[in-house]
Amino acid sequence: MTNVSAADRPANQRVVCVTGPSGAGRSTTINALEDLGYEAIDNMPLALTPRLFDGEPLERPVALGIDLRTRGFSVEGFLEMAARFDREPGITCSLLFLDCNTETLLRRYAETRRRHPAAPAEYPAEGVARERDLLDPIRQRADFLIDTSDLSPHDLRAEIARWFASDESLGLAVSLHSFSYKRGMPRGLDMVFDCRFLRNPYWDEVLRPLDGRDAPVAAHVQGDPRYDAFFEKLLGLTELLLPAQVEEGKAHLAIGFGCTGGRHRSVTVTESLADALAKDGWRVSKRHRELERL
Repeated sequence: MTNVSAADRPANQRVVCVTGPSGAGRSTTINALEDLGYEAIDNMPLALTPRLFDGEPLERPVALGIDLRTRGFSVEGFLEMAARFDREPGITCSLLFLDCNTETLLRRYAETRRRHPAAPAEYPAEGVARERDLLDPIRQRADFLIDTSDLSPHDLRAEIARWFASDESLGLAVSLHSFSYKRGMPRGLDMVFDCRFLRNPYWDEVLRPLDGRDAPVAAHVQGDPRYDAFFEKLLGLTELLLPAQVEEGKAHLAIGFGCTGGRHRSVTVTESLADALAKDGWRVSKRHRELERL
């Protein structure tokens, strides 16, 4: 293979090195980065990483997943790899460290019944403590630190999109969230709209078992005399703000819609806005938090 010169690389070739304690969410993060357009490479032997930029130029940013199970792993080798990338002209390397408290890590290991890679013949608690001490120098060096202790996989993916979505290749990522105020607002929302003023399908025994994605429920909510004016202003405000967010260089915008139970009114509004924005060409994802519990 021939070595590609810096002049042949895409400007500001981005590399994100993902690591952290086992069980902190590395696999979820690698998958999320791949969905964002990154070329994801998991557990590539450290000795081979210098060859990443040999051969044909890479057209996409790269996400490297590295942990104790990576062949040839050592803290010194990991930090030297990152330093080597930093010295390469045209490459921007970021270290993303996924942290998690000990109690949550132990609970996750208990749920999966997996052996800890740092203590395959011992209790997971010993492996967690051993790995935490080992990785501390990398944690101190990290450019991004995300604590996943209280994050669901959905929350973690949203956090990754917030920090690492690429405007230039994929455009602004808009995520819409429905939720119940009784369970509190989701993390990381940029804007929140209260939908509790709309007609509530819960009080109709026929509609109660359904949710806001069902046509009868949507018709009930949209039949509120205030709905059309509300949605018109909501869509107009959103369409005004999204181009401004792009101009500011923002990669991700999260908008929340709450109601009492999080199953009817907020879901209908979320679905309606997602459809309208998608028709306008925006990249939109939806999450109905309370429906995930059913």
